[in-house]
Amino acid sequence: MKTFVTKPKDIQRKWLVIDAAGRPAGRIAAEAARLLRGKHKPMFSPSIDAGDYVIIINAGKAVLTGAAKPNEGIYRHSGYPGGIKMVTRGDLLAKRPIKYLERVVKGMLPHNTLGRQMFLKLRVYEDAEHPHTAQEPELHTF
Repeated sequence: MKTFVTKPKDIQRKWLVIDAAGRPAGRIAAEAARLLRGKHKPMFSPSIDAGDYVIIINAGKAVLTGAAKPNEGIYRHSGYPGGIKMVTRGDLLAKRPIKYLERVVKGMLPHNTLGRQMFLKLRVYEDAEHPHTAQEPELHTF
């Protein structure tokens, strides 16, 4: 019996929609990362980007629950002396939900060129409207 090796020409991509309304942000991000990597497909290979396109709608209605500390700080640094900035998780989710969900999903993908390629297939929108109706996306439930 021969071992099946996934080739880029064998990959078929779909467009999937995840509704974030009232769901925990971490669960949404974990499912989106799984779909972007292609781990839900039987032809999954860790060295090939076989994932689907993911659209997250209603990002502004996602919530923080459980161990996600809304007062925990998220830091960034400009590279200059004294250039450290801090914002809390709760504030970032309330003020910029698109940036928050993108940041969380990106952290769950591989930290290399393959992960950056997978991240490009993610689209996040603050409300229920999105411009990808021509791709005929399917609603993904989990």
